[in-house]
Amino acid sequence: MKISAVIVTYNNEKKIEPCLQSLTGVVDEIIVVDSQSTDYTRKIASYFTDKVFKHPSTDYAELKNFGHRAAAYNWILSMEPDERLSTELRLELLRLKNQPVEADGFSIPRISFYLGRWIRYSGWYPNRRVRLYNKDKGCWTGERFRVFLNFSGKAKKLRHPIEHLAFSSISEHILYLNRLTGHRAQELYARRKKARFYHFYLLPFLKFFSTYFLKFGFLDGYAGLVISAMSAYSVFLRYAKLKEIWRKGEKIEPVPCSQ
Repeated sequence: MKISAVIVTYNNEKKIEPCLQSLTGVVDEIIVVDSQSTDYTRKIASYFTDKVFKHPSTDYAELKNFGHRAAAYNWILSMEPDERLSTELRLELLRLKNQPVEADGFSIPRISFYLGRWIRYSGWYPNRRVRLYNKDKGCWTGERFRVFLNFSGKAKKLRHPIEHLAFSSISEHILYLNRLTGHRAQELYARRKKARFYHFYLLPFLKFFSTYFLKFGFLDGYAGLVISAMSAYSVFLRYAKLKEIWRKGEKIEPVPCSQ
C-alpha cells in the first residue's frame, strides 16, 4: 500500500507545520491544495513537498476532490492543517502498509486539544471518520456549506487517533462559531426554514444539557463547561442569524402602479 496525504489549506501558516512533519516518513506523497492563502502557508508547505497547488476555488468539496484527482497513489489520507498523526498512529499506519489490505477504507478516531487538555468527552471524542480510503471508493460531496466523504466501500477501524490542535483560545473558538453559524443560517434559509420560539429558549438549553451531562462534558473539567456553553451559544446564534436573514429578505417591495 502506498499512501497520498491530501491537505486543503487557507492561511494556515501557524498550524500546518506539525501536520506535515507528522506525515513525513509515513506517507509516500504529500499534496497541499491551497485556496489562495495570503500568508506563508504555501512557502512552509513547499519545504515538505513539491506538490503544492494554488487553486482559485473556495468550494471545500471541489478543493478536496482536486487533491483526490492529483494523487499519484490509490490510497488517500485526508488531513486538516490543524491535525497531526499521533506517534501511535504513525506506527499503526506503517504496519498497515506492509500488510495485505482487506478493506476499502479505514476510519480513524480524532482527539482534540483545547484549553490546555485533551478532550475525551463533550461529544468531541472519538469523532471517528473514514480518513484513509481507496480513491476508487470515495469522493467529496455535500451541500453549500458542509462537505463529507461519499464512501461506498467496506471500512475497518484503526485504533489510534489523529491529534487535533483545536482553537488556541476562546476568542478563536468564538470567531469560528461566528462563521459557522452564519453558514448554517444561510443553509436553513435556503431550505425556507424559519426561527421559532423554541429555537431560542429550548434548543440552547437542551444542547447544553446534552453536551455537559449526557455526553459527560463535566468530566472534561473547565474545558468541558466552555465547550457545552459554546455549543448552546452556537444554537442560539444560528437561529438569531436566521431570523435576521428573514427580516432582511422578507421586505415587501412596493407594487408599481399600472400604466
